[in-house]
Amino acid sequence: MKVDRLVSIIMMLLDKRRIGAQELADIFEVSPRTIYRDIEAINMAGIPIRSISGVGGGFEIMPEYKIDKNVFSTADLTVILMGLSNLSNMVQGDELVNALAKIKSFIPANRAKDIEIKANQICIDLSAWSGNRNIQPYLQMIKAALEDCKLLSFEYIAHHGNKTVRLVEPYQLVLKSSHWYFYGYCLNRSDYRLFRLSRMSDLQIKQEAFIPRDYEKPMLDFEEIIERMQTEIKIRIHKSVLDRVLEFCTYDHFLPDGDAHYIVNFPFIENEYYYDILLSFGDKCECLEPSHIRTKMEQRIRRIAAIYGN
Repeated sequence: MKVDRLVSIIMMLLDKRRIGAQELADIFEVSPRTIYRDIEAINMAGIPIRSISGVGGGFEIMPEYKIDKNVFSTADLTVILMGLSNLSNMVQGDELVNALAKIKSFIPANRAKDIEIKANQICIDLSAWSGNRNIQPYLQMIKAALEDCKLLSFEYIAHHGNKTVRLVEPYQLVLKSSHWYFYGYCLNRSDYRLFRLSRMSDLQIKQEAFIPRDYEKPMLDFEEIIERMQTEIKIRIHKSVLDRVLEFCTYDHFLPDGDAHYIVNFPFIENEYYYDILLSFGDKCECLEPSHIRTKMEQRIRRIAAIYGN
């Protein structure tokens, strides 16, 4: 993982070592070109590294800029530890364990307890309570394919249950709204696609490697688009589903209706996803208006009732 490699390079240079690009490449099992990119990234982060040519040459941190453990404030170390610790809850691997150990080596003994307390004040765990058991092993496989530039093949279930076989160049893992996706170039569609891991099966890393393309990151922020598409409908809910409805709108949308009910101005888009949300509240929710959405809800409920009636 790149962050682990960058931390390791900085640690080596902090030990007042001058080390060559080829030696670093051999240590981390990457190309010298990758090492040069890493050095550039460290320079851009504000740690000036110079290159010495000739016999005995290599990279070193500029002597007048030698830093020690005290360069990191308590806030700096807390943020780094918090980020790496919470990331390790979602993405397993020795790389994160090693990176955490190296960062902890920067912590002076007199600040260790304070930093530990602050780093533990926020816990981010986006793993599901239960669900698809393929997610974690698929994450590891996609990580391996990303590092080695290997093609991935899998079966994918898209909208309306359509199943297709895909061959994809992987470029990025994405965690969005508690769901894992990966972004890649689909050779079957000759275009970039975002694939949700829970909809994948029979994932395989192919032997064929690919030459990475220049690509733009996927668009992940649809808030403005969704706000333009949404309208407000009026629903009446029982207080027993109040906590669930609050996942979709704030409390200022609620108006008490007697002792046990609320009238809610509920944000809604006319598609299957939003109708399914309303249905998920069961008999604790009634759509009051507009009338055409109420009618469509009634039709869906009748179809469900017909299945069980038969």
